[in-house]
Amino acid sequence: MAITSALVLYAVIWFMTFFVALPIRIQTQGDLGTIEPGTQAGAPVHHHLKKKAIITTLVATLLWAVISGIILSGWIRISDLDWTG
Repeated sequence: MAITSALVLYAVIWFMTFFVALPIRIQTQGDLGTIEPGTQAGAPVHHHLKKKAIITTLVATLLWAVISGIILSGWIRISDLDWTG
């Protein structure tokens, strides 16, 4: 795996993990009952983005290491995924 492939794989894993983590523990204005005039009730008040980014980085690094290890070891090859022959 080339360095570019490794970076692209990490970026894809990081963003997928981040999008999964975004709705976790979010507190909206509607939940707290303090809706500012001119905003939606679903607008976040406490989003914890810094904590989510740190946790996402840790989880994505672990997932990337496992997936890269599988790819580099040859345990699963492209030919294993080719079902058309």
